[in-house]
Amino acid sequence: MTMDDRELERAILGLPLEEPPQGLRASILLATAYRPGPAFSVGELVALGSLGAVALWLGIMLVLGGGSLFVHTLQTIGSTLSRTLSNAGVLAWLAAGGATAIWLTLFSGWQPVAAVSHRSERSASR
Repeated sequence: MTMDDRELERAILGLPLEEPPQGLRASILLATAYRPGPAFSVGELVALGSLGAVALWLGIMLVLGGGSLFVHTLQTIGSTLSRTLSNAGVLAWLAAGGATAIWLTLFSGWQPVAAVSHRSERSASR
């Protein structure tokens, strides 16, 4: 039995095919191309998790020690922050870091990461 490609193609095209189920294309598109994005980004999940952890910690502190321990904890946090931020060296380093970030953002041709990746994909496909 020898068949060339034309005979094989005619035989394949001559096979009776079953019709696809109704809505198959729509369900495939809904599951792939039209699928909604995630509700939260990774950064938002980290921020929400951190806020939840702090709220849980504060709740546990309030239940275990009552109001006085909670107030004492807040006073300790406040005094530590004020002592740290009143140090001239810390303020100088924060100012230097902020100025460097602004300088690099404004004068180095900053572009979003998404735009840079799309640009490289286009040039690679040419």
